[in-house]
Amino acid sequence: MRSWIACSIFLSLFLSAAILICAPATAYPQSVHRTFSHNTDYNLANGISYHQPFVALNDTLGQGVNTDLPDPSSVLYKSMIIPGWGQIVNKQAWKVPIVYGILGGLGYFSVHLTKKYHDYRAAYYNLNPRPPSNEPPTDQRFGPTPSYIPENASLEQIRNLRNEYRNNRDLVYVGIVLAYGLNIIDAYVFAHMRSFDVSEDLSMRPTISPGIMAQSNAPGITLSIDLITK
Repeated sequence: MRSWIACSIFLSLFLSAAILICAPATAYPQSVHRTFSHNTDYNLANGISYHQPFVALNDTLGQGVNTDLPDPSSVLYKSMIIPGWGQIVNKQAWKVPIVYGILGGLGYFSVHLTKKYHDYRAAYYNLNPRPPSNEPPTDQRFGPTPSYIPENASLEQIRNLRNEYRNNRDLVYVGIVLAYGLNIIDAYVFAHMRSFDVSEDLSMRPTISPGIMAQSNAPGITLSIDLITK
């Protein structure tokens, strides 16, 4: 049980470290404008016509960068320092009560289970006879026996309850680590997603217009297609 918990905690820490190391630079909206041109040239001397295709790419990467968007790396670090800080930076403050509700609920439950575990651990130690005198110890190593646990209770039942509370407490610890990691991942992923255009106008916009070929200065037709628009 404890080895499984240790593996889960190690996996969560490893994923957090991997996100820190592999965190890419901030992704901003990009607009790629591609122009496909087709031109027909005429050889007046021989009366032969031939086609001369031409493709012109106009890349506008980096233009129109919205500096109001949060930096995903900064959001990542802020979420690691204070849970919910990244959600506030992402303008998702409504998630903060959820984050603290989950963490607070798990934290309170872990305290409750820990207290119960300590009570039954003390009771099992104090009520368990020791050889050679076959009398219960009097040193109360783990504290006094709680009043709600009767002295004539079954030692087997007390031992089972002690182990059950301990195992449940350890599972809650794993849940706290996972909730903390999900808080970081949620803020980091949404910071990246905010840079994408999610408006309704995402279709291609073809435009046909006359043009002049750069190679031969001959007239042609230019077909422009906006692949990403805002």
